[in-house]
Amino acid sequence: MKVFITGANGMVGRNLVERLEVQQGVQLLTPSRKELDLLNQQEVNGYLLKEKPDFVFHLAAKVGGIQANINEPVEFLVENTLMNTHVIMAALAAGVPKFINLGSSCMYPRGRDILHENDILTGELEPTNEGYALSKLTSARLCQYISKSKGLMYKTIVPCNLYGRYDHFDAVRSHMVPAVIRKMHEAKELGATTVDIWGDGESRREFMYVDDLIDFLVFVMPDMSQVPDILNVGLGIDYSVNEYYEVGAEVVGYQGSFTHDLSKPAGMRKKLMDVSCSHRLGWKAATSLRDGMQKTYDYYLEELRTGNAS
Repeated sequence: MKVFITGANGMVGRNLVERLEVQQGVQLLTPSRKELDLLNQQEVNGYLLKEKPDFVFHLAAKVGGIQANINEPVEFLVENTLMNTHVIMAALAAGVPKFINLGSSCMYPRGRDILHENDILTGELEPTNEGYALSKLTSARLCQYISKSKGLMYKTIVPCNLYGRYDHFDAVRSHMVPAVIRKMHEAKELGATTVDIWGDGESRREFMYVDDLIDFLVFVMPDMSQVPDILNVGLGIDYSVNEYYEVGAEVVGYQGSFTHDLSKPAGMRKKLMDVSCSHRLGWKAATSLRDGMQKTYDYYLEELRTGNAS
């Protein structure tokens, strides 16, 4: 089986490559950005027509934080829309029968506590990353149209927030879990007696260890006939920001206390995936928060030891 993976150097991509490269009978196609420019339609068409993969995982995207999305709305909308359209349409032209398109929770309307697949396109998007969200919605709809009109299996998987090996730990790019790990580690190393938490720490977040998403992707590869066009994949449970800090302190060995800076924004109070559909397929995330954060901290320590921490 030939498997083409875009975004193979990202966190999800690198973990997926490691999982698939040890499987017998799988040939991986993981061209770098220099080898294949996904913004060049001719290059993408030529590559897929030449290689004719059996399966595509489309994981590549132009990504960034809130400020980057605000500063570059044109680039986030146009580059992602072009990239997604080029890959999907080239796969269709090459006769690829199975295609997994990675979505994002930003596809959902703003202000919803529980995110169910049926809620997509039923309300206003979050303005700060609307361009990125529109590109993801367009790719999801395109895959849906292809599945219905062409009889192929082009599915969109929408994961909750992820963390784990190959994540970013720097102050600018990191999401909450790796940021907590770095913060706890630095506090321990400096002998700090207190660590600040923005807001009251009661906002709730759903973060899944990246290996669980990889487990799901590998789980559905052999038979995608029962996978709906758009499917949430997550824990189905969330934790407060305070709980993430408490587990992080336990994993790192930080023994100080926490203070809450109520002058800082706390963000949305809740944003939880409805994962009942993925559970009906017979799959559930297996990694506990404690185990996932321990594995991520071990990875971070190794990156610090080798000078590769980012």
